[in-house]
Amino acid sequence: MNTGVSTSRIGPSFPRKSFLATFPDGRILEAPPGTPIGEVVRAALAETPAVAGRKLEEAPRAPVVAVLMNGRLRELTTPLIEDCQVVPVTPADTNGARIYRRSLTFLLTVAAAEVFPEAFVSIEHSATTVGGYFCEVSGHAPFTQLELWKIESRMREIVEADEPLVRRVVPVAEASALFAARGEHETVRLLAHRQKDTIVLYGLRGRQDYFQGYMVPSAGCLRHFALHAFPPGFLLQFPKQGRPTELSVITPYPKLFQVYEEAGHWLDRLGIRSAGALNDAIAAGRLPEVSLVAEALHEARIAQIAADIVAQGDRVKVVLIAGPSSSGKTIFAKRLAVQLLANGHRPFPVGLDDYFVDRDCTPRDAAGSLDYECLQAVDVALFNDHLLSLMACRSTSLPKYVFQTGRRGAGPTVTLRPDQIVIVEGIHGLNPALVPGLPHDCVYRIYVSALTQLNLDRQNRVSTTDCRLVRRIVRDAATRGYDARQTLARWESVTHGEKVHIFPFQENSDAIFNSALVHELAVLRRLAEPLLLQVRHDTPEYVEANRLLSFLQWFLPASPDPVPDNSILREFIGGSILENFRVWLETPPGAPVC
Repeated sequence: MNTGVSTSRIGPSFPRKSFLATFPDGRILEAPPGTPIGEVVRAALAETPAVAGRKLEEAPRAPVVAVLMNGRLRELTTPLIEDCQVVPVTPADTNGARIYRRSLTFLLTVAAAEVFPEAFVSIEHSATTVGGYFCEVSGHAPFTQLELWKIESRMREIVEADEPLVRRVVPVAEASALFAARGEHETVRLLAHRQKDTIVLYGLRGRQDYFQGYMVPSAGCLRHFALHAFPPGFLLQFPKQGRPTELSVITPYPKLFQVYEEAGHWLDRLGIRSAGALNDAIAAGRLPEVSLVAEALHEARIAQIAADIVAQGDRVKVVLIAGPSSSGKTIFAKRLAVQLLANGHRPFPVGLDDYFVDRDCTPRDAAGSLDYECLQAVDVALFNDHLLSLMACRSTSLPKYVFQTGRRGAGPTVTLRPDQIVIVEGIHGLNPALVPGLPHDCVYRIYVSALTQLNLDRQNRVSTTDCRLVRRIVRDAATRGYDARQTLARWESVTHGEKVHIFPFQENSDAIFNSALVHELAVLRRLAEPLLLQVRHDTPEYVEANRLLSFLQWFLPASPDPVPDNSILREFIGGSILENFRVWLETPPGAPVC
């Protein structure tokens, strides 16, 4: 066969003496095989100060903590073994923020152990409004601010010395023995159910620990942090993602903090404070018991909120429900309605979406897209007028927003009874600017979110955002026709809206309902894993899908059978008895009105 190719151009291959790293701005750097990619990035930044294709003065002045190599997230210690496309990752990126915070946790643990060897530090939950983690200490009295300054000083010494974080793959048995000798029994329980024979440990100044995810190569990357006394524990503060080199002003969050504390007490009642303990319960066949108790705690809290509303007498006429995506707001609202009905009050739902302004008046975001999430997209004046009319038991013609046309049309005309309460579920429910025309004491605000306190172990927290994301992946696939890649692609936009429109107003709530269930990730794993495995490796969403798969492996898969049919979890896995619940929409014929 004659292909027309000259045989003089064909010859034996020799090992390459260098590989090429191509950066987003088009620059190509050459380095010997085995060169850590971090050194290549450092050379690129020294040559032309740019991060991810942006000039440094236009980009956040933040350290590079990892890279995307050919679309895969990699540590800076990863050797260069092929030609690759390289995108630097900083704490201004979602993955970079996780790496920075995870590594900072290790730095804290090492410094605290050196200054106070008898103390065990536990990462309890995130402090969203502050930008940090709430931590507690055992084996030692709660740290005073003076003691925290000593720990912080040691942390900064380690940073200035740029001490390396050394990655090591060890047998699980060796890791278990290490943690058992240190008395870290939660980690031992976690490793007892690991399917793989090996595990990655990181070392810093002679201390080795396990962390769920990648780390920075050395402590010199971790320059922005602070420790603050926050009884009964303390805050490890770090920059928020949008401002990766700045620390925010500390603002208390007493209502949310109380809910986290309550969640911890719930886990104590169940005897399950970590993923390892949950796995033990599942392996022992205790899931039905765990599910029943967890659901009973939910029902008790919903009944408590309903009783609080009823206790206000005739004052409360409007209940506003808000919370981030996949918090279980829909099922919560229906279960609250059942409790209100049991207390002699008839809820009436009003859809906030029906008060959108016409599409040609809808504001646009920075990208030029229609911004339905901003408050200006809602006709606040009309919404308030209608609420006042409904509260006065006057005949009110409600609107119906038609998304196909982008305009409001005519909805039902209703007249409420004296015992009816308007329930509104919407993103702006906690924002006082939504109902400026209503008397303050006639409105009851409820914040709903999945505020899990179940962590993998002392140092590896379970992100509440991850729990909600897994919920949404499962629900989107079952009810909205979206595959996991599509859900992951939308998620950053969703969480951005939450940070702007929901989280700043959490403390405005009159009640907070924690929709997290201790066993939900074990149940969701069976449904989420097949969906995540379908995300192609050549898509931008693969990195996140792979991270979630790695995270879910720590939970033994559990059957959904023990989950009651009125559970919040049924909103996501299906089979809810409340899906078509409509009793609370009806006003009996001939019923008296005001």
